[in-house]
Amino acid sequence: DPNVHLTIKLTDMNVCLTWPMQRVEAAFQCLDAYIVDPLCIKPCSTDFLHCVASLVDEEEFPEAIIGVAEGVSALLYLYISIIGFKPATVIVPSDLPLGSGLGSSAAFCVATSGAVLALSGALNLDSLQDVWLSLDESKQAIVNKWAFEGEKIIHGRPSGIDNTVSTFGNLVKYKSGHLTHIQQIFPVKMLITNTKVGRKTKAVVAGVSERWSRHPKAMNAVFSAVNDISEEISEIIQAPSSDDISISEQEGKLEELMEMNQGLLQCMGVSHPCIEAVLQTTSKYKLCSKLTGAGGGGCVLTLLPKCSLANIATHSLKVGGNKSGTTNMG
Repeated sequence: DPNVHLTIKLTDMNVCLTWPMQRVEAAFQCLDAYIVDPLCIKPCSTDFLHCVASLVDEEEFPEAIIGVAEGVSALLYLYISIIGFKPATVIVPSDLPLGSGLGSSAAFCVATSGAVLALSGALNLDSLQDVWLSLDESKQAIVNKWAFEGEKIIHGRPSGIDNTVSTFGNLVKYKSGHLTHIQQIFPVKMLITNTKVGRKTKAVVAGVSERWSRHPKAMNAVFSAVNDISEEISEIIQAPSSDDISISEQEGKLEELMEMNQGLLQCMGVSHPCIEAVLQTTSKYKLCSKLTGAGGGGCVLTLLPKCSLANIATHSLKVGGNKSGTTNMG
C-alpha cells in the first residue's frame, strides 16, 4: 500500500527503494524527541546519519553508479527533517551525469530541498504558478541552507558554492569560506566534454589534502597562485568590452589563465589521462581547456573564443567515446 510507505524512484537509474513507514520510524526510535521544523535548518548529526544509514544499508545499489547511496541518504535526511514520518513517493528524474564535475549532487540537493519545502507548506507556494521563479530571495536562502546540509552528507566538507549557484544562478566567487555573487558582463562560451570517467569528490579532495601534508610550503604556493588566477578571471568577466579587438584581448587573457590553472591542478594531482587526452585534442584546434569540478575524471571545459567559433563550426571534436556540448556563460 503506497499510503503507508516511503518510496524513492530514481527513474534514470532504474532504482526503486521502498520502506514501510513503521520501519522508517523504528530506525529513528533511538533519537530523542525529534521536532520537525522546515524553517529551522538542522545539520545532520552523527546519530541521525546512523539512523539514515540503517535504512540505506538495507538496499542494494548499482555498483557502476557512483554516489547513489550518498544521494539517497541526503534525500532521506531532507525529507524526514522537513516533512517527518509521512508516507510519500519521491520521483527523481535527471539527465545530469553523476560524478562529472558539473554539480549534479548540488542540483539534486537543491531540487530535493525545494520540492520537500514546498510540500511542507513552508514556502507558501501557489501550485498553479511557476513555483521556482516565484521564490523571493529569503525563501531561496532557506532552500539553499537545507541543500547545503544535504551536500555535506554527500561530500563531507563542501564549499557551498555549487548549491548556491544551483539555487540563485549566475556566478559566485568563493574565498576563505565567504560566497560573493558577482555580475557577469563579458560573455563566455564553453564546450563541455564528458570523459565518462567517474570519481568521488571526497576521494579526490582527500588526495589533495594528503599531498599538502607532505609538501605544505609548495602546495600553499600552488593554492595562492590559483587564488590569484581566480581573482583575475573575476575581474575580466566583470569588465565590459566595447569592440572585437578588446573582446579578443580579454579572451586571450582567459586562455592563458585557464592554461595556468590547469597546470596548477596537475600539480595538485587531480588531473587524469582522459583529461589530458581531451586537452591534447582541443589544443590541435588551438583551443584552451581545463578540468572542472574536483578532477580525477569527469568533465573538461574548453573556451570557445568568438573569433574561433566560425572555424570550429565546420569541425567535429571527438575523443574516443566522449560526448561534448556547449554552454553559454553570459
